[in-house]
Amino acid sequence: MLDTHARKYTNRLFSAIAALLLRLGLTPNQVTALAFILGITSGAVLYGEHPMIAVALLWLSGLLDAVDGEMARRSGRSSVRGAQMDIISDRLVELSIVWGLALRRPDCLLPLLGLVSAILISMTVFLTTGMLTPKKGKKSFYYQAGLMERTEGFLAFTAMMLFPSALSVLTWIYAGLIGITILQRLIDAHRIIKEMEEEAHP
Repeated sequence: MLDTHARKYTNRLFSAIAALLLRLGLTPNQVTALAFILGITSGAVLYGEHPMIAVALLWLSGLLDAVDGEMARRSGRSSVRGAQMDIISDRLVELSIVWGLALRRPDCLLPLLGLVSAILISMTVFLTTGMLTPKKGKKSFYYQAGLMERTEGFLAFTAMMLFPSALSVLTWIYAGLIGITILQRLIDAHRIIKEMEEEAHP
């Protein structure tokens, strides 16, 4: 939700950072790789019981992840490979946080498994809809907005990392909100498929 509706307010900042990184000689794929390394490190640092550092690394990773696409567009290097690399690294960063939490709090495995399941289902709907839909925006595929997008996920992970005593409740809330996002995306996918069928068989 925030990624979609706040973009017009953050575009100028992300564009400025993208321009700076390009002037420093970095490529979009290098920034994606750096964001990935910082995100994975966040999960490892979290397991080492340094939640504040883990949160800082996660948000720095997210900032770089937000500008690599802008860098690709500015430099004319947008590619399917870059989009694939970006999506895969995002999921691995999320998994590293879940692993860090699970290793610290094995008593919360059930809600964490519920969260991973919700993320998996949501991304399956997101990717299959994007693959089947010809409509494209600034991104290299059709982007399905929803209640829980990347920024909301970072906010939820931040709360989970900083308030371990409430981890179980926070995790179930996060999973439930992703459940609402799944429903939103399924409804959107149904609409798109119906429109495609009507165009194919007028």
